Amino acid sequence: MKAWFRMDLWKRVMIGLVIGTLIGLGLRYGLSEEASARAAEYFKPFGDLFLNLIRMLVVPLIFLTLVSGVLSMGDPKKLGSLGGRAIGVYMCTTAVAVTLGLVIGTILQPGAGFDVGSVSQDDIESTRQRLESAGAMETAGVFEQIMRTVLAIVPTNPVDAMARGDVLPVIFFAIMFGIGILMAGEAGKPVADAFNSASEAILKLTLLIMETAPYGVMALMAWVMAAYGLDVVIALGMMTLALYLACGLHMLITHGFLMKFIAKLPLLPFYRGITDAQMVAFSTSSSSGTLPVTMSVAQKNLGIKKPVASSVLPLGATINMDGTALYQGLIALFAAQALGIDMNFGMYITVAVMATLVSIGTAGIPSVSLFLATTTLGVIGATPEQMLLILAPLFAFDRLLDMMRTVTNVTGDLAVSTVVARWENEIDTEVFVAEDRY
Repeated sequence: MKAWFRMDLWKRVMIGLVIGTLIGLGLRYGLSEEASARAAEYFKPFGDLFLNLIRMLVVPLIFLTLVSGVLSMGDPKKLGSLGGRAIGVYMCTTAVAVTLGLVIGTILQPGAGFDVGSVSQDDIESTRQRLESAGAMETAGVFEQIMRTVLAIVPTNPVDAMARGDVLPVIFFAIMFGIGILMAGEAGKPVADAFNSASEAILKLTLLIMETAPYGVMALMAWVMAAYGLDVVIALGMMTLALYLACGLHMLITHGFLMKFIAKLPLLPFYRGITDAQMVAFSTSSSSGTLPVTMSVAQKNLGIKKPVASSVLPLGATINMDGTALYQGLIALFAAQALGIDMNFGMYITVAVMATLVSIGTAGIPSVSLFLATTTLGVIGATPEQMLLILAPLFAFDRLLDMMRTVTNVTGDLAVSTVVARWENEIDTEVFVAEDRY
């Protein structure tokens, strides 16, 4: 048992992921489909329990650490510099991600061989109900999408926003509250001390809950593989290949470029240091749910100091959705190829812009990309009926795609945070390159 806990967390998570995958595949192909579905339901509650534990931390972690981070800056002007740089780099990486998705989609043609006539009516109706219940069939133009995002930032009721888990308004309120404490001067010191103490306590709780990750990951993977197996991957294999290839290249090239040439830091310590967060992201398919682990590895493994980690990472978990934006571009090309819609250069540009916009402020929860895809599909001229033909089969196996998208999102958050920390001189490079952790 001691040897188990002495092992690096990412290695334990990887073991859990492999064991869970093998168990799930064994159930899927060793039992009948009905029996494997029933068996999968035994694992799901344990996976959900793990997800609930880390989701429990998200809002208090963002609020407490962000307020504490603003306080540690000492000067609100520094927050403006830091936030502006972070948002600028986030927008750049998202634009690159969309472009890469469009390039890979054009080369591999994932929708060229897909027969929309094979989509069952039951799947279409089920998808229609899911989209309508989420209000996703109401598409919006570029201006409307911008205004929706802006209006979502400022909460009319911060407590209600926290209760709903709306991250953007929580971030805004935390920043404003932190600035208010700084402006209060001496009168605000007792409140500042309380938030600093609470921030340390929530980070300790995060480390404690992270120890459950290997077991939660095992349960989640066993459930996913027992319930879905590999059939859905085979059915839409080219789409799977396109997404995994594009995301892999984005993490290797774009994020690697940020590390090597912008932050001027070695690549291996970065990729090695973020493995814990990537493993949890892969299993949970939730950027927000992974945030507690992301913040922990940023400070513990990458040496990113509190002012940056507590402000840039929560912001990134909300507005930096490289994988989501990349997928929006791929879905648009998949649909155009499957439906026989000709794409001109202007449509490519419009898709890239819209995919970037809809990814900003996206809730960091599983499969949310498909609810946003109706807006992107509207850009290429797809009718509501055609949207259903495209989204219905994607819903069936989106979980396996969402895993990779979330890994890409989280990797981007950590890459940008490292760059900003380097610019702001808020990184301990000795911690970043240290090998005694591994």
